[in-house]
Amino acid sequence: MFAIRNTLRAVRPALARKTFTPRVAAPIARRSYHEKDDAEAEAEAEKFGEKINSDFERQNANFYALIDHYTNPRNVGSLNGKDPNVGSGLVGAPACGDVMKLDIQVDEKTGTIIDARFKTFGCGSAIASSSYVTTLVKGKRLEEAAKIRNVDIASELCLPPVKLHCSMLAEDAIQAAIANYKSKRTAFTPSNLSGTAKTLESA
Repeated sequence: MFAIRNTLRAVRPALARKTFTPRVAAPIARRSYHEKDDAEAEAEAEKFGEKINSDFERQNANFYALIDHYTNPRNVGSLNGKDPNVGSGLVGAPACGDVMKLDIQVDEKTGTIIDARFKTFGCGSAIASSSYVTTLVKGKRLEEAAKIRNVDIASELCLPPVKLHCSMLAEDAIQAAIANYKSKRTAFTPSNLSGTAKTLESA
């Protein structure tokens, strides 16, 4: 009997049980999220390195500017306070005891600051800020000088956060000097409400 079954399986192989092997799909290579072309990656790395070097060089230059203005302060002194073209600003910082006096001389025809002097009692950052401000306001019109902010001074001199009050002191000194000049010019300008100026000229 078994021999007959084996013979039938040999003659009719279709009757034998077939074994199926499931087909497994080949894994698909997935592109990494951070994967980039080598050329693009190298270009970005080079650009980033240049930015780091540029920022480092700028900070070094600003730090040396701070030291330079402290060790070699510019425009130390004072101007004639009785001159109607001179404005003076005296400000202080109670928190640290720094005191700054800034004098500016203005060309009355153009409204341009032609000279500036300072005297400061305080730390090195306060002295450097005062010195830098005198070089900054020279050649500027009053409207331009009034727009100078402490962040401009602090950024240029690379002042640390604990010394930001020195740059604020310098900004306050500029505003005070400009206000003093304008008040003096207003008081100095002769009035002609009664026509006396014309009478004196004609006489």
